[in-house]
Amino acid sequence: MNRLFWPFAAGLRAGLALRRAAYRYGLFPRHHLNRPVVSVGNLTVGGTGKTPLVMYIAERLLERGWTPSILSRGYGRRRGGLIAIAPQSHRRADSREVGDEPALLAAALPEVPMVVGANRYYAGRLAEERFPVDVHLLDDGFQHWGLERNVDVVVIDVTQPLARSSLLPAGRFREPASALERADVVVLTRAELADPTGHREIVVRLNRRAKVFESTLCLRSLIDAQSGSPIAPDAMRGRRALAFCGIGNPRAFFADLRKWGFELVREVVYGDHHRYGRGELHRLAGRARGAGAEMLLTTEKDLANFPPTWKMELPVIACVARLEIQDADAFEEALISRLHSVRSVS
Repeated sequence: MNRLFWPFAAGLRAGLALRRAAYRYGLFPRHHLNRPVVSVGNLTVGGTGKTPLVMYIAERLLERGWTPSILSRGYGRRRGGLIAIAPQSHRRADSREVGDEPALLAAALPEVPMVVGANRYYAGRLAEERFPVDVHLLDDGFQHWGLERNVDVVVIDVTQPLARSSLLPAGRFREPASALERADVVVLTRAELADPTGHREIVVRLNRRAKVFESTLCLRSLIDAQSGSPIAPDAMRGRRALAFCGIGNPRAFFADLRKWGFELVREVVYGDHHRYGRGELHRLAGRARGAGAEMLLTTEKDLANFPPTWKMELPVIACVARLEIQDADAFEEALISRLHSVRSVS
């Protein structure tokens, strides 16, 4: 944390207060969609496990007979405007057109329609016009004041401090921790790497009405990045690997790899949403060989940012990790009960 940035952080705090007041008193409009909206967001910039939670909620809603859509900004894509992604089997989306996280969600949830666009109200309207949806999942929506939400789910990474909530650019926080008073449900992620007790106590102190749940990230499978073929995790454990990623919390990814039984001889970090070039991948392979690695390990999100065509001398393995919530039944009930109350009112 750099004290030189404190005046800018103070300016952001004042600006956030003015913006909230403008929406509260009607100076800026808040739009309503025809279907209920579940926002999944966070307080910090990147790396909390938000995208795995969106996947988890979408899958649970589908199992319960709901027809969700996903509304996403599509950070880092080449062009603006709205892009609708229709449901279809074995769906793939170009991350350069829609953003890496929407591309990842599209591949993982081929039966769920998605609309990508900066204005999530227009995205939701388009989803309602084109697809038979009965609920929207608003990806990264906690600070999206222009759209009314029915449920606010906030994700907190327990490997990151919550008590020292310095705002950007002095720290990692988009809003102060006191903003948790708006949350309906809080999910504490990466409980496999750190004790969530302290974070839970802070959340309860700030918001006694919110339901608080803990979650872990589990390795579900591995994918050979060049062929797309699945690989049994046991076949790769114990082999020397260079791990690389361009995500919000790379240290947590490397810690999870070790917890899952991989031997890391080198770790390479890129900026969040990093797009890889063919030459860059070739240099990575050289660094892996120089470190005595037998393979390279990365994330699904990074794989979405690979160039359209590429080739590596060493195996590149993408880890398919999924969120698991402790007391999953209670979590689903907390979410579904709120949606049913909205449905009954409408």
